[in-house]
Amino acid sequence: MLGCLLHACWCVWRAAPSLAPPPTAPRCRVAAAEPNAGRGADLGSYSWTQSLHEVSVAVPVGRGLKAKQLDVVCSKQHIRVGVKGQEPILDGALSEPIKADETMWNLSDGVVELTLTKAEGMHWWSAVLAGGPAIDVQAVEPESSKLTDLDPETRQTVEKMMFDQRQKAMGLPTSEEMQKQDMLKRFMDAHPEMDFSNAKIM
Repeated sequence: MLGCLLHACWCVWRAAPSLAPPPTAPRCRVAAAEPNAGRGADLGSYSWTQSLHEVSVAVPVGRGLKAKQLDVVCSKQHIRVGVKGQEPILDGALSEPIKADETMWNLSDGVVELTLTKAEGMHWWSAVLAGGPAIDVQAVEPESSKLTDLDPETRQTVEKMMFDQRQKAMGLPTSEEMQKQDMLKRFMDAHPEMDFSNAKIM
């Protein structure tokens, strides 16, 4: 009886699934790209630049071609560029969605130049194609005209924040602290008979 019981337990143990964790799939590393002057990258088959609202892609296709010989298709999340009857030069899912109905392209000196409007503006793309060579968006230089694109009220708020950030970095008073100091100084000037030696700015 005991032998049958031990045999049954052994069979159950053999049939039980392994408790060892499944092997983890190797992680795919995205290739890094050096940002160019246009906040994009110069790659082997294409190059790209960007602003906060648009992405410009340049794809060399060869001289002597006409626009009707090209295969250029852009949807919200996919792009394909090439010559009809040949393998596409650029083909893949976009890393970010675009406004497909606002896409424009032209052929100039053997290069297809595309302008893609970002569906979600006011931020930098790290790559054109999903999983493609990516730039470090932290290294991207901001647009010098960014503040001029804002409405006056927002621009004033942003400029104040930038000023306060610089002041704090240098260990100097912020705009609010300077305003309090100025108010205290004017009050002191208006009341010379009072003792302000122990006055503190809160």
